[in-house]
Amino acid sequence: MTDILMPKATAVWLVDNTSLTFEQIAAFCGLHPLEVKGIADGEVARDIRGADPIGNGQLTREELDAAQANPAYRLTAQKSRHAELLKPTKKAPRYTPVSRRQDRPDAIAWFLRNHPEVTDAQICKLLGTTKSTIDQVRDRSHWNHANIKPVDPVSLGLVGQLELDAVVRKAADKKNKDDAKRGIVSEGPSLMPASETGVLAAEEPEPRPAKSVRLDAVFEDFNNEDYSEED
Repeated sequence: MTDILMPKATAVWLVDNTSLTFEQIAAFCGLHPLEVKGIADGEVARDIRGADPIGNGQLTREELDAAQANPAYRLTAQKSRHAELLKPTKKAPRYTPVSRRQDRPDAIAWFLRNHPEVTDAQICKLLGTTKSTIDQVRDRSHWNHANIKPVDPVSLGLVGQLELDAVVRKAADKKNKDDAKRGIVSEGPSLMPASETGVLAAEEPEPRPAKSVRLDAVFEDFNNEDYSEED
């Protein structure tokens, strides 16, 4: 049986406007007979407005008349003309012009260098590429590796700035959540100690020992000086 739209609203309309049994309405709407009885008693779906299944194309008048004439008859739902409108449409794969396809390796290299938190699946969806191409750029086995250089995909015209920002933000948020679960706290960039970088501080010169001074020698030199004024 085709799933109907708004089953409770449809059941409300059938209870109010037809002589169908609770079992017939329940079978058509995918509900339990006791739930349909609750609708009839005003205990269930009290504030729901009834939806006409004939008006929205889910049931024909002939089918309804046949069911009302025979309590054992089970209604068969028709395919609603609104079903296609409500059906979620699958987004078509991103099309990249032939003239721009040679630029995708450059964009992939840009992601690998600047945003490693963005997953391969996100890059594939955003650039319309494949995971094998990403792996080839990553391990430098791409046939054109010598000419690949990281270039912003926005400047290449492969993606819009807003779409790129949304993907990068989403990947960063996911990475932060994963790091938080593992107890990793990001403290931002910091200076590494010299022992780790291999750059050692210049050694300070050792202080020279202080030279001892004899006071008697100082006064002896003072007394030997001739401070007499010339005539």
